[in-house]
Amino acid sequence: MSPSPGDLVLDAQDLHKTFHTGRGGLRRARVSAVDGVSVQLRAGESLGIVGESGCGKSTLARMLVGLERPDSGSIVVNGRDVTKVRGRDRRLLRADVQMVFQDPYTSLDPRMTVLELIGEPLVVHNRVTGAAARRDRVAELLGLVNLAPELMHRYPHQFSGGQRQRIGIARALALEPRVLVCDEPVSALDMSVQAQVVNLLRDLQQRMGIALLFIAHDLSVVRHVADRTAVMYLGRLAEVGDTDTVYDEPAHPYTQALLSASPVVDRNRRRLASRIMLAGDPPSPSDPPSGCRFHTRCRFQQSRCAEQTPSLRPLGERTVACHFAEEVRQAASATS
Repeated sequence: MSPSPGDLVLDAQDLHKTFHTGRGGLRRARVSAVDGVSVQLRAGESLGIVGESGCGKSTLARMLVGLERPDSGSIVVNGRDVTKVRGRDRRLLRADVQMVFQDPYTSLDPRMTVLELIGEPLVVHNRVTGAAARRDRVAELLGLVNLAPELMHRYPHQFSGGQRQRIGIARALALEPRVLVCDEPVSALDMSVQAQVVNLLRDLQQRMGIALLFIAHDLSVVRHVADRTAVMYLGRLAEVGDTDTVYDEPAHPYTQALLSASPVVDRNRRRLASRIMLAGDPPSPSDPPSGCRFHTRCRFQQSRCAEQTPSLRPLGERTVACHFAEEVRQAASATS
């Protein structure tokens, strides 16, 4: 049964993931990549995840699609926690959450034709029987991403980067997922091609009613794609809310700094009056600061920030993990 618009299709709660670095006689370190992150997605909704490199965005994405197992927390798909099922049941549930990878040059097996690449999940999950039915379904999927069906017998090296990413999208759609996780899907593409792929994803989302989780460094792309935006810093969520609200009235100091560094093309869009330069270097994920992880670089920080970890609290139409979110928001409004 297909979800209705607005139905909760993905509910991830309090996810944690720690990696251990170092081997043999080398000093081992614990890196907290994701620390207590919760995200929800409803049918037809798009959620953007932004933050600097190393903040945990890709680790979060890999946990949601089952490529990494969380140390703790739950990921509920279709009302069932996929972290608590095994074998065939887990594989069936995972078919509802598919991924579009960052690099279209390495995510496609060069030894397989497009027919084999897109058709493989159909065979593995027993969605089609017979070669003719598989070809027909692959032709249909290629049409969805605006590629000619007769291209199915070619190999990845015979396509451009934008075409390869379209093939990756078609493969992700093969099982008719309810959630599509896109991890930097346009960062490896030329600027002229990025808009085409982003517009294709938006069009497919609207036509198929799927939920879209979109990770990107380019804040302007996220604003174009996402209904809601979540800002991550050093493994935790700093701010989550309606995209226009987060972009126009940022209430976390890190969100303000991130947006101040992003150029604004649309003159009708508000932005901070001047660039916010953060003090010091980013902390190491293996040795994060106490309390608020951003306090060592924050211009609003007080003693409380180093002592108490802020939780996500409601502020208007968004939630913010900052002890002084209202003051920060007002300061941003006064200078924009």
